[in-house]
Order: sequence, then structure tokens, then C-alpha cells
Amino acid sequence: MIPSVKEWYSKYHDQGFEIIAVHYPEFTFEEDFDNVASAVEEFGIEYPVTLDNDGKTWRAYSQRYWPTRYLIDKEGHIRYMHIGEGAYDETDQLIQALLLE
Repeated sequence: MIPSVKEWYSKYHDQGFEIIAVHYPEFTFEEDFDNVASAVEEFGIEYPVTLDNDGKTWRAYSQRYWPTRYLIDKEGHIRYMHIGEGAYDETDQLIQALLLE
């Protein structure tokens, strides 16, 4: 998913689109801030990445699967959710539609 997310950020950030990645670690080494920061740098990620070690964000969204992506409008309403890989064109079209609102 990272290449598509990076592309959306690059294409739409100047139009008001924001990305906040929430990293919920599966393994102990993924809980370490420095390891996550190194991965963010290695993958060239420019958008914010939060570290959800205690799973509060995971539980707040009743998450069960990853990756999962959400599109949330400027009012804070979840307008789209997709579990897993794929649906990249559909997501792109919905991003464009939300930016027009």
C-alpha cells in the first residue's frame, strides 16, 4: 500500500488532503520509535506516522484487520473504509470527490 499512499499524498496534499498513518505494531521490534523512524525514512514517507503501541486507536476504530484505510471528510465523518490491499482506483476517485466538496 505504501507506494499508492505516497502517490496520493504527493498528488493531493497541496489541495488539502492529509494522511495520518497509524502504525500498530505486530512484533516487539516494531514498538521501538527509532525502528519506526528508520523505516519511515527508508521508505521515503513524508506524511505523519503515529505509533499506536497501546492499541488505543486500533480499538477506537474497532479494527480487526490491517491494512485498513479510511477516508474521513473535513467534518470528521468516515466516508469510506477499505480492508486490505486493492481498490486503489476507487480510493483515488473518492479522494478527488471529497476534495471537491
